[in-house]
Amino acid sequence: MSATDTQGKQTLEFQAEVKKLLDIVIHSIYTDKEVFVRELVSNASDALEKMRHEALTLDDWFDKHVPLEISIDVNKDAKTITITDTGIGMTGEEMVANLGTIAHSGTKEFLQRLGEAKAQESQLIGQFGVGFYSAFMVAKTVTVQSRSWRQDAQGGEWVSDGSGTYTITHADGIRRGTRIIIELKDDAAEFADADRIRSIIERYSNFVPFPILVDMEKVNTVQALWTRSKSQVKDEEYKEFYKFIANSDDEPLYHLHLSADAPIQLNSVLFCPRDNFERMGFGHTDPGVNLYCRKVLITQHCKDILPDYLRFVKGVVDSEDIPLSISRETMQDSLLMGKLKKFLTKRFLGYLLDESKKDAAKYGEFWKSFAMFIKEGCHTDFENRETLAKLLRFSSSKTEADGVTGLEEYAGRMKEGQTAIYYMSGPSRDAVESSPYLEAFRSRDIEVLYLHDPVDDFVLTNMQEFDGKKLISADLADLELPGEPAKAEEKEEKRLSTEEVTSLTDWMKEVLGDRVSKVEESKRLVDSPAVLVSSLGMMTTTMERYIKASGKEMGFTPPKVLEINSSHPLIRKLAELHRTSKVGADEAMLRDCVEQIADNAFIAAGLLADPKKLVDRMYKIMEQALGR
Repeated sequence: MSATDTQGKQTLEFQAEVKKLLDIVIHSIYTDKEVFVRELVSNASDALEKMRHEALTLDDWFDKHVPLEISIDVNKDAKTITITDTGIGMTGEEMVANLGTIAHSGTKEFLQRLGEAKAQESQLIGQFGVGFYSAFMVAKTVTVQSRSWRQDAQGGEWVSDGSGTYTITHADGIRRGTRIIIELKDDAAEFADADRIRSIIERYSNFVPFPILVDMEKVNTVQALWTRSKSQVKDEEYKEFYKFIANSDDEPLYHLHLSADAPIQLNSVLFCPRDNFERMGFGHTDPGVNLYCRKVLITQHCKDILPDYLRFVKGVVDSEDIPLSISRETMQDSLLMGKLKKFLTKRFLGYLLDESKKDAAKYGEFWKSFAMFIKEGCHTDFENRETLAKLLRFSSSKTEADGVTGLEEYAGRMKEGQTAIYYMSGPSRDAVESSPYLEAFRSRDIEVLYLHDPVDDFVLTNMQEFDGKKLISADLADLELPGEPAKAEEKEEKRLSTEEVTSLTDWMKEVLGDRVSKVEESKRLVDSPAVLVSSLGMMTTTMERYIKASGKEMGFTPPKVLEINSSHPLIRKLAELHRTSKVGADEAMLRDCVEQIADNAFIAAGLLADPKKLVDRMYKIMEQALGR
């Protein structure tokens, strides 16, 4: 239905579907009013791109000398914002078709589907060309002035308050392109501010390929670097781009520039910073990768692009394959997003692995800052655990004091007949190396990884194996080590007989009671008289120590085995006195010695619960020794 007045102004009604759509756009679709700027700038960019394409095949067109650009002007006093592009423009008929109907946009299909499944309205794809209507979220009235690029075309003006009708009139003196004048509602007056508009463009539309001018000043000064071939991008450009997207004055440690057509089309540049602010106590880091579609920001700090343990990565991912909701604020196809996440994760981890082999020193710098994230990934990402395991680094008995090694390097140095990778936890290198647990490894020249971070023990225990080789803690019971220890024959000559060992261990178990599950002869000790080991495969003494230190209740006490060195002078003397002692003072002192040996082993394992008893008993033993 339409009416024309004496001055040629036509008043027309929106199609019924558009009325419904306007109501949905204004009240339901967009979560933030500021996105109307993004939508209108995106439409303007499309119009400019169409003009650029037409210009490739034409010799002449209207306003040929006018540059392709977008300009935005605001008027605080009048509460207006004007967005102008010098793109392909529209005729009056095209304005009716594009702005008053939905014949070309597919929106009718959208409304039909919305009626069938209203609960899924935010999940529908965003290819309906309805971004223009977002202006009515903030507008009292919207005026569109446009003139087509065709030489013989006339200008036109379209005006509506979004209530159900619009007017169309011819307009003279209009240049090629489209001008949208928005008279803002009182509660949207904030958008009549140039700084506010600049901040919105910098967030959403900074990489639009045409100049965007706000009050005659260009806003989008940074190029969409990810769309260029990496062979054309200089290192300095990567550094400057990183500083922009990461809002940092620093330079990145690594950058990965990649493009792909399968399994999903994408262009991306990912950066690894130099500093880990989470380690510095700034709290859980937000994801640092932004999702774009055709250079327009869709989601800032997108949580669906990379797994949480790679939240330190900064960068941009741009894909035209991602179907969006009608508001372009949410992704519809979770399966496709899953493919994107899987692809990027695998490529980035593979890139880190390659870099770790190219430059070990540089990777060592990465490891110092971001080790916690790789360890987190080993625990949470089973699919990529093999690659993540190759990225782990530890000091070891074969490295310098400040050096580190990887599991692959360790495996390459394994002894003949060695089938496992061994590790030991401790707060420092000195603490680990002075531990009695390492005596058997040192005497056989078997390498042991030194774990200084409490989480390391959990990571390796959870992994269980690497490249077919078991990961075993040095403080576990029943270790079967390859080769013979140094001075094995000398030790064999001094060791107690089988009968003596059985008699001694049975008696020691009786003295210690439930403190240990078993007392047995050790195959690992060389210089120490005794050591405490775990008989529960997944619960090492180190892990138990860390759990207790955290203040958490374990709910049970893991069984422990006290291993004794039958060739050690102290153990041999204890066995001798036990055979010859009589019931009385000597027996009591020997029992105190057994308790003291056990307490010393608990101390070495970091599990002593009552130091007062130990101190009192030590004084008692000293008094008895001095009194002899």
